Amino acid sequence: MSTGFFFDEYCFWHTTGEHVLMLPVGGWVQGGDGGSHAEAPSTKRRMKSLMDVSGLTAKLDLQSAPAATVDDLLRVHTKGYVDKFMATSKAGGGYIGIDAPCGPGTFEVALQSAGLGIGAVDAVLSGRHDNAYALTRPPGHHCQRDEGMGFCFLANSSIVIEWAKQKHGLGKVAVLDWDVHHGNGTQNIFYDRPDVMTISLHQERCFPIDQGDANERGEGAGEGTNLNIPLLPGGGHAAYMEAFEKLVLPALRRFRPELIIVANGLDANGVDPLARMLLHSDSFREMTRLIKAAADDLCYGRLVLMHEGGYSDAYVPFCGLAVIEELSGHRTEVEDPLVPAITAQQPNAAFDDLQSRLIAEMAEGAGLV
Repeated sequence: MSTGFFFDEYCFWHTTGEHVLMLPVGGWVQGGDGGSHAEAPSTKRRMKSLMDVSGLTAKLDLQSAPAATVDDLLRVHTKGYVDKFMATSKAGGGYIGIDAPCGPGTFEVALQSAGLGIGAVDAVLSGRHDNAYALTRPPGHHCQRDEGMGFCFLANSSIVIEWAKQKHGLGKVAVLDWDVHHGNGTQNIFYDRPDVMTISLHQERCFPIDQGDANERGEGAGEGTNLNIPLLPGGGHAAYMEAFEKLVLPALRRFRPELIIVANGLDANGVDPLARMLLHSDSFREMTRLIKAAADDLCYGRLVLMHEGGYSDAYVPFCGLAVIEELSGHRTEVEDPLVPAITAQQPNAAFDDLQSRLIAEMAEGAGLV
């Protein structure tokens, strides 16, 4: 099998200005001690470095791709928003939405990020690779048509889907978002579309706190093609596996997509600073195995993963490595040192029983039982 890995150094050059976690320095927030924004390049650099030193990169087809064009953006975003983003970036940066600080040159970096996704999907649809991974940065799943949000400036997955529909005549597409935060941007862009199914597994009321309810199922022609799976804070491996069994996989089998895109956020891990879930690297490995098998069964293996969140410098590399090992079928000698500690913190039986009942209610509400 052949796995493409789409990567470009330029994506690491986006900067947000001085922050502490996601708080801008100033007022009561102390600066000057080297603090950085949560969405820093370090987690992705460390992930790529671990792939390199473990020998995994050598097993992949590593390549870059041309940057997306403004025309690619305008299939999804309004011209007013694109012009505002371009001008803000050119002027040296600033906020272009809630929790969306860009820096000088972020516009061009974001074009490259979206371009990596386009390159990955093109390689899979053209048959050059069985599957592919795009190390996209900045991320995209919170971005709206007309506003940046949550560290996201361009709706990467949505741009890729519209590009593929125009260039390849692609029909039905499913987006599975297992970032710990709700994929509200992707949901809103396709909420009335019957040809794109959006599925979001996320921590309940984490971000955005007022979106991502299970009763948001699409509208108009798109009714039934949006599936939200809000999980209780503190949920671990068992909750995600049950959600896959009772919700994700049945929904995909019913929809029967021609391509599956995964918004691969790694922030549901047990030590992420911006969430409170308890996944470990083997959880991400197992989710990748399950979605890969579903793609083999439903759409000739057409599967593309695009990088989203994940803010633990220590742990994102191990979770990302596990995903790409499983995607490519190449296991390295790397051992995750945190699996025992995170496994020991998994929820008790009473929690699991409550979460199981809530998942069953979601499955019933979505007509999947």
